Amino acid sequence: MARIAGIDLPKNKRGEIALTYIFGIGQSTAKYILDKAGVSHDKKAVDWDDAEQTAIRNIISTEFKVEGQLRSEVQMNIKRLMDIACYRGVRHRKGLPLRGQRTRTNSRTRKGKRKTVAGKKKAPKK
Repeated sequence: MARIAGIDLPKNKRGEIALTYIFGIGQSTAKYILDKAGVSHDKKAVDWDDAEQTAIRNIISTEFKVEGQLRSEVQMNIKRLMDIACYRGVRHRKGLPLRGQRTRTNSRTRKGKRKTVAGKKKAPKK
């Protein structure tokens, strides 16, 4: 089993798909890494020998921020936006969507489960 950047890669998947299980590596980056390491894209992760695993590991560690390092950088960027109280930082703080989406009807993912507010009582007729 290949273990790269603290992640156990799935054995039965092709190399370029297996690498995408690492946070911060998508398909195009995975293809670039395999090309630079000289590993076939169709070769499954379980079939990589030690030299290929080492080459892939070295490329990832020298050229890319992945997993914990990348997560902490993203969190620091969000914290910076919140500290300077820019529009995006305020939206992060309130838990609302950041990029101009409507909030009257949609954005349930960002806002969370509905919080029902009691309706206004009608005045009795005389």
